[in-house]
Amino acid sequence: MKKIAVVGTGYVGLVTGTCFAETGNQVICVDIDSKKVERMRNGEVPIYEPHLDVLFERNIKANRLSFTTNLEEGIKDAEIIFLALPTPPGEDGSADLRYILGVADDLGKLLKDYKVIVDKSTVPVGTAEKVHAAIAKNATVDFDVVSNPEFLREGFAVDDFMKPDRVVLGTSSERAERIMEQLYKPFVRQGNPIIFMDEKSAELTKYAANAFLATKITFMNEIANFCELVGADVDKVRIGIGSDERIGKRFLFPGIGYGGSCFPKDVQALVNSGRENQFSFEILKAVMEVNESQKTVLFPKMKNFFRGDLSGKKIALWGLAFKPDTDDIREAPALYLIDELVKAGAKVTAYDPEAMENVKGEVGDKISFAENEYEALKGADALLICTEWGVFRNPDFDKMKSLMKDSVIFDGRNLFEISEMNEKGFYYSSIGRSVVSK
Repeated sequence: MKKIAVVGTGYVGLVTGTCFAETGNQVICVDIDSKKVERMRNGEVPIYEPHLDVLFERNIKANRLSFTTNLEEGIKDAEIIFLALPTPPGEDGSADLRYILGVADDLGKLLKDYKVIVDKSTVPVGTAEKVHAAIAKNATVDFDVVSNPEFLREGFAVDDFMKPDRVVLGTSSERAERIMEQLYKPFVRQGNPIIFMDEKSAELTKYAANAFLATKITFMNEIANFCELVGADVDKVRIGIGSDERIGKRFLFPGIGYGGSCFPKDVQALVNSGRENQFSFEILKAVMEVNESQKTVLFPKMKNFFRGDLSGKKIALWGLAFKPDTDDIREAPALYLIDELVKAGAKVTAYDPEAMENVKGEVGDKISFAENEYEALKGADALLICTEWGVFRNPDFDKMKSLMKDSVIFDGRNLFEISEMNEKGFYYSSIGRSVVSK
């Protein structure tokens, strides 16, 4: 059993703290938001993540998981301190380290005995050195700083943490290495590796992984756009190349671009890190440019369908989160399309199983919201699909047609089969496939 402090209870911090408690450790989570801390003490999970609520409640009841707003109280007995703080992009795309370095500065004044300080946030190469320097300014005891990037997929974060493909740990300290290996052993009993490396390599590993996946998605979106021009079917191309084990089947589904808290921020931050070191990531600059345009690739198709005039048209929108099984709307393609539609004079009615409250905070009364997916369709001139929630995959098409003013679908996630749309009598425009006309 380890005593652990987790500073920051955002998405990464809360999953990290809860999952460590689930394996028998004593965890205290620290956050400056007193209202949020009070809600968590009362058993309320402040984010939506499948299966997290069960573990959260169980470990609070077992007194393995607690919360405080007091940093000194939180770290006092901890052997390991995780920093899970936000690193938002600055105006130039660089990761803003003020929160991490601010806490590091405070820690130096508070340390009374040896502790391992772990960077869990996604941070640029060289951050561990900066954190070490910030703590060392005021510290009078020994400590080590470890880089331990997270590889959590929103919607699957609990499974990813409890059964990781790999654990990456960057440290030059044998003492810290032994402590971290003991901590993570229960999570890799099936043989997946704990990979030790230097701090800079660990920091870059996270950025490189996300940048590669973003590139893979963007490449497939480019192929999809070309398929439309030449009359090829991107679904068949995807299956054809995905069967090559060198390429693999995952992250080959075309759509309206990637969003969320990781890919956009991390690709941008890596490009900026390159710039700071007089290196130009030409591929990643192209990835960012293509992804930006891909988010609204359906808008000109919609405008063309309505002969250049969307004014007064009622558009039903299914899906607001950047991906299913999360309420995260950061960089969500739906927001970009909403902006274009509203500017064009369209009336948008949206439904999402989890993300509507977050979007209300962003767009206010610019659009309206429905209680379910079918209510959004009432009187709609067209349906726009932006997120591939499971509930949207097998709808009642006859009910849809009876509710809609016109049976028109623009699908940014290729949820339906072309043959089925043709059989059901919908006008159906998707990504990288032929258009079905009524």
